[in-house]
Amino acid sequence: MQEYITVSQLNGYIKRIFDSEEMLHNIPLLGEVYGVSFSRNVIYFSLKDETASIPCVCFYPAFAPQIVEGAKLICHGSPNFYAKAGKLNFNVIRVEALGQGKLYEEFLALKAKLEAEGLFDQSHKKPLPKKIERIGVITSKEGAVIQDIKNVAWRRNPSLDIVLYNTKVQGIGAEKEIAKAIELMGDYEKIDLIIVARGGGSLEDLAAYNTEIVARATYNCPKMIISAVGHETDYTIIDFVSDLRAPTPSAAAELVTGDKEVQKGLFASIKQKFLYLLGDYVDEKRDILYNMIAEASGYFEKKILENKLVYHGSLKSFNNLAQNFLNTKYYEIGLCENTLSKINPQNILKNGYAKIEQSGKTIAEKGQVDYEKELSIYFKDGSIKASPIKEKQ
Repeated sequence: MQEYITVSQLNGYIKRIFDSEEMLHNIPLLGEVYGVSFSRNVIYFSLKDETASIPCVCFYPAFAPQIVEGAKLICHGSPNFYAKAGKLNFNVIRVEALGQGKLYEEFLALKAKLEAEGLFDQSHKKPLPKKIERIGVITSKEGAVIQDIKNVAWRRNPSLDIVLYNTKVQGIGAEKEIAKAIELMGDYEKIDLIIVARGGGSLEDLAAYNTEIVARATYNCPKMIISAVGHETDYTIIDFVSDLRAPTPSAAAELVTGDKEVQKGLFASIKQKFLYLLGDYVDEKRDILYNMIAEASGYFEKKILENKLVYHGSLKSFNNLAQNFLNTKYYEIGLCENTLSKINPQNILKNGYAKIEQSGKTIAEKGQVDYEKELSIYFKDGSIKASPIKEKQ
């Protein structure tokens, strides 16, 4: 019978090696911080040098001000092998700051240079167009960013057109693709503005948006540019050069779209005004015609009697034309109302679907759920509150 060991046995053996090696206990580890995230009072990040990186975890929130993107630190601690998941982390118990990393220093230098040249001046910023019918989006077609933008934009304004220019968002050559896309989109007459977007990441992940070639392409673009790069706390060079910064790609989609309920109310107001004016027009023309008949009857009674059929025929023809005009407009209004009814969220809820929100924001994906907060679930006839339960792994 073939001999073997289990995964648990192997991982346990590896853990015992790490735990028993005294030289790995409480060692000072030098590196540059990237990929910082928080979960309750735990800080997750990575340390890297020119050729390697290691994931780190710190259970001391007091060190949060020092553990920032791009910082160069000496982290004191020990490597820990988590046997259950087969993962290695460096547990940090103390940190010493040595300054900023190379990428962050390059970011600050370029920011200072471009600011001195006036690329960040408010006088150069272009306002949002008053009428937005088609937007250009520069991002990757593979990521979740374009889906977030489409979901938010089309929920708020289903008639909006979105033109995607597919580019890299990180890696070798990404900055050249992004700059070229901005140049081409800027010359495309059939869009009203441009959104340059990507998801969050480390300073290294966002490096393409901290380049001079992208900054100058943004500054020279004849169309308004909204930067929506990273999360709300991420700032890149393009944020300072662009005409408007959105904290997230979804927020950028909200900025360029009007709420469909507002549009529906505006349409109803226009419809009511049109019907009112049309009614006045018909009444006015009818009164004029009646007055003409009344005035003519006193002077040309004989002529009116001879041409009575002609006058009545004209009146009937006019009424028929007016009625046909009204019927056509009522039909067009009915079509518009039917279209609005199809995209009414309440009708969607009647089909058995539900809308989930948390802290006033729509939850579209499992990864968006905060398991510490209640969910609001909306049905066609009301809503309920629910507490999310995380699946056991």
